Amino acid sequence: MAKRPKRHAQHEEHMDESWLIPYADLLTLLLALFIVLFASSEMDAKKFDQMVRSFNVALNGGVGVLDQPSPIPLDPNLMQQSIHKGAQEERQKTEEEKKLEEAVRKETEDLKKLQTQLEGYIQQNKLQDKLQTKLTDEGLLITILDNALFDSGSAVLKPEARKLASEMAAMLVPHPKKVTVTGHTDNVPIHRPEFPSNWDLSAKRSVNFLKVLLENKNLDPTKFSATGMGEYHPVAPNTTAEGRAKNRRVEVAILRDLATPPKNSVNP
Repeated sequence: MAKRPKRHAQHEEHMDESWLIPYADLLTLLLALFIVLFASSEMDAKKFDQMVRSFNVALNGGVGVLDQPSPIPLDPNLMQQSIHKGAQEERQKTEEEKKLEEAVRKETEDLKKLQTQLEGYIQQNKLQDKLQTKLTDEGLLITILDNALFDSGSAVLKPEARKLASEMAAMLVPHPKKVTVTGHTDNVPIHRPEFPSNWDLSAKRSVNFLKVLLENKNLDPTKFSATGMGEYHPVAPNTTAEGRAKNRRVEVAILRDLATPPKNSVNP
């Protein structure tokens, strides 16, 4: 009698995936914990709802524990207080911005009045080719060509220059702002015992002009400063006599106390 072939049971091999179940439960619990903590903090309902929807969509397509109501009910009074507080802060910020804009506007008007005074003085004394004024983001800039103040290669103010400085000082009294006086030269080298370089000449000129300004005892010296820039900040090419003449100048800047004003609040 022929023997029947033995049957061998075929067992399919599978990876043990039982660890996925506790792992998934752990993730769910952690996620629920974060939601509870987030819901307990001060926030409005709109932000909470946005977070819930975002987590649901990212993790399981919008279905799951996050679709359920928060395990800790949100206190309506607390939420209302949070919303009210946010609105108050926004209103306060807007009010502060308005106050700053108003202060900047007033400061600009004051500088414009000073500019008008100076322009009147320039017109009256026919100094249009020697003095210029310009309102900038930093303040009011007054440019004085050196031939209106000094003889060539000298740092001693001319008599008419002393008069100009005295008149300017009187105009500055109602405007207690920081003032800088800056001397500039062209690039022609200078070699004199008292001025070894253009640095020395420009610095001495600015200091001498500043001293005459401060002869007015109504001005606060702590708000004034003088410096020399030499030949290194030209406003025109030094290749022509006309350009070099423009570069030999003294600049008096009446600086703003406040931040740069909004655009269109200052004339170009």
